[in-house]
Amino acid sequence: MLRGRAWKFGHNVSTDQIAPGRYFHLRSDLPELAKHVLEDANPEFARNVQPEDLIVAGRNFGLGSSREHAASIIKLRGISAVLAQSFARIFFRNAINIGLPVIICDTDRIAQGDVLEVDLLKGRVRDVTRNIELDLEPLPGVMLAILQDGGLINHVQKHGDFSLYSDRGKPSSDQAGPSESS
Repeated sequence: MLRGRAWKFGHNVSTDQIAPGRYFHLRSDLPELAKHVLEDANPEFARNVQPEDLIVAGRNFGLGSSREHAASIIKLRGISAVLAQSFARIFFRNAINIGLPVIICDTDRIAQGDVLEVDLLKGRVRDVTRNIELDLEPLPGVMLAILQDGGLINHVQKHGDFSLYSDRGKPSSDQAGPSESS
């Protein structure tokens, strides 16, 4: 269960807004670059974001260049998840690969500052502030396992491969995915 305060952004938040290009020279110093995350989209965010806060956005979050560090600096700032109506495909995969939950759901009813609880396994987002529940698009079992292990590298180190899947790419019968107790 994830719980945090919502930071609301609009549609089409690009990787250039997430990791401003003027700080390109910091790409080898991700903790320093993370101090500037999303400052072009909302200058208050970089200064005031707290660990476990959540990013809530509209459609097409993470569009633009395939900057892997865009997802990385969000995670480094302690953001527990990004909720959006849709994601740019490469940002979505980069986020999963580094262990940052990305959740597709209707974000229109969530406001800046709302307290949210996110249950990835049950597929629900609860807006505690507004006392509403939202369904989220469930992630495939292998993606949940990668997130649970802290990212793709940790997952492969732990399992030696994508152990949730047989040689044909279908779930093996004894490992259908993480259970609620795992």
